[in-house]
Amino acid sequence: MDGVKHIVAVASGKGGVGKSTVTVNLALALSAQGYRVGVLDADIYGPSQAQMLGVKEGVRPQAAADNKFLPLEAHGIQAMSMAFMVNTRDAMVWRGPMVVGAFQQMLTQTQWDNLDFLLIDMPPGTGDIQLTLAQKVPVAGAVIVTTPQDIALLDARKGIEMFRKVNVPVLGVVENMSLYHCEKCGHEAAIFGTGGGDRIADEYDTTVLGRLPLTLSIRELADSGRPSVISEPDSSVSRTFAEIASKVAQSVSASQSGGPTISFSE
Repeated sequence: MDGVKHIVAVASGKGGVGKSTVTVNLALALSAQGYRVGVLDADIYGPSQAQMLGVKEGVRPQAAADNKFLPLEAHGIQAMSMAFMVNTRDAMVWRGPMVVGAFQQMLTQTQWDNLDFLLIDMPPGTGDIQLTLAQKVPVAGAVIVTTPQDIALLDARKGIEMFRKVNVPVLGVVENMSLYHCEKCGHEAAIFGTGGGDRIADEYDTTVLGRLPLTLSIRELADSGRPSVISEPDSSVSRTFAEIASKVAQSVSASQSGGPTISFSE
């Protein structure tokens, strides 16, 4: 893609595991390490990156030459989302082909400005948008976000299998909500179980990029439009995101050998 060196998909097999929160903080962590970073919110039905980046409702992208439009910028991140195109209070009652068409337009008609990394916040599942992404552009790798419990791991496995079928490298797994930490009393509890990230990483010969706690501040800061990495840069959560960002950048550099080829099996 013009203006983009590396595309990284951030995906999960199911919703509610904190994929979008991981995406925006990972983007900000990469930016803090000197990379030029963009975020494409591919969740057409439920876009959330606009709020997490603090973009006010009603702000629209400007038109550019050749029937393209310019991404918006927030916290040094270039961003494109369906939330910039429509009233976010309206339900997107669209069939699959319309959703895919909207995603393709954002993917191919956004004029990204010399990005090192474009992070794509994927919708849950393994459907049309995931397949369209793999067919349309060379994806450097995928980051899988999961929580430790077995139900989430079932769907995370499907996400890994899907990317493997289209020959997109899985860069690793982020285990979110791995440990609940009470910010008042300091008590810790493994609410969703333990070892889930390690089990799936061992099963698919990949790595655990990092483990993130279940804390109130991560949610509050993302909701406020100033995610943890910029609001609390010296916190343990931000340091974890910095470590994940470094591993992702190193993995992409090590594995990049041109775009993936597409293969299908019955």
